[in-house]
Amino acid sequence: MNNYMGHTYIWIISFFAVAGVIIRPFKIPEVVWAVAGAVLLVIFKLILPADGLTGIGKGTDVYLFLTGMMLLAETAREEKLFDWLAAHAARMAQGSASRLFLLIYLVGVVVTIFLSNDATAVVLTPAVAAAVRAAKVDKPLPYLFICAFIANAASFVLPISNPANLVIYGSHMPPLLHWLAQYILPSFFAITVTYIMLRLTQREALKAKIETDITIPVLAQGGKTAIIGIGATAVILLIASALDIQLGLPTAITGILTSAIVITRAKKNPWMVIKGVSWAVLPLVAGLFVIVEALGKTGIIERLTTLLHENAAHSVNATAWGSGIITAFACNLMNNLPAGLIAGNVVQGNVPEIIKSSVLIGIDLGPNLSVTGSLATILWLVALRREGLDVSFWTFLKLGALVMTVSLLFALGALWI
Repeated sequence: MNNYMGHTYIWIISFFAVAGVIIRPFKIPEVVWAVAGAVLLVIFKLILPADGLTGIGKGTDVYLFLTGMMLLAETAREEKLFDWLAAHAARMAQGSASRLFLLIYLVGVVVTIFLSNDATAVVLTPAVAAAVRAAKVDKPLPYLFICAFIANAASFVLPISNPANLVIYGSHMPPLLHWLAQYILPSFFAITVTYIMLRLTQREALKAKIETDITIPVLAQGGKTAIIGIGATAVILLIASALDIQLGLPTAITGILTSAIVITRAKKNPWMVIKGVSWAVLPLVAGLFVIVEALGKTGIIERLTTLLHENAAHSVNATAWGSGIITAFACNLMNNLPAGLIAGNVVQGNVPEIIKSSVLIGIDLGPNLSVTGSLATILWLVALRREGLDVSFWTFLKLGALVMTVSLLFALGALWI
């Protein structure tokens, strides 16, 4: 098989695999499409088995990070920590829908920053659904939209806020103080503008009165231990980031230890936590890493890298704006994880920091355009359906086109402040 035909087949298999992850035809799980695509690439000898293993190996830090975060989030969910927080938010609203909206938004910001965007989508969504039911809200979707949009809008406050951040920077993660100096203002604008746009678009639904007599569930000792574990994890990861240590292993260790301590003290069956974790995410990510490794064989990364450097040599500012906007929209065509894997390879090396930052913001914030933009949004949609609710692709797109576009422009513009 000549190179041209081989590259063509790689693109065809990769296209259908990624499309399957995004669209989920016949309701076949995303992981099946990603793994099938990776396996087919090896079976048809489009990449060597060694290349596939190399691709899988590149995701080690991401797998460890996701394992720790998913265990931590599932432990907190099992101990009703998020239900407890949501109920407090509902009571603090004192009958005001607008205040409840703001409080849930703030909880979403905190969860995303310290537990990652996937935790917000998976864990906070059912908790918010429970809170709005307790508050007897007629139209719950405005509050549930928060879980989807803040999961991406707050996902570059810290390196730990989004696994895509690890993908973009790889082993070259900036020290924490450098990260904060670069991203704190863009994050502020992304979070604030997203809130303002959501608040404006949902204003009619937020005029209704809500229930004031909210029952607060009892937070067991396990829930209190989970809070300590989450706090300790955040501190450890901040220290690791400040010392330029890869975040995957510390996250996995703290997540496993916290879960073990909570389970032991509560005298619960570990299987209750283990079975609740979405383990399929790990082979899904591994499959995508293999697909991106195969796409690298077609020369696409080299061509994009050359194009980026040529444009940067002509105008760094224009290239930064263009890169951020293009990656933001590209996420919604192929999901932000494979887009981030490709972008991460392209921006490695001698690339101006502002261009790399624009690309990361595009990868993290861009998925707020559509339900197919990120794994977090796909997981949010699944959680929503479990609550008996649904949001169509077009409904989300019409809202996302406004919310994402405005917040993206503000976040990118903040890089120059």
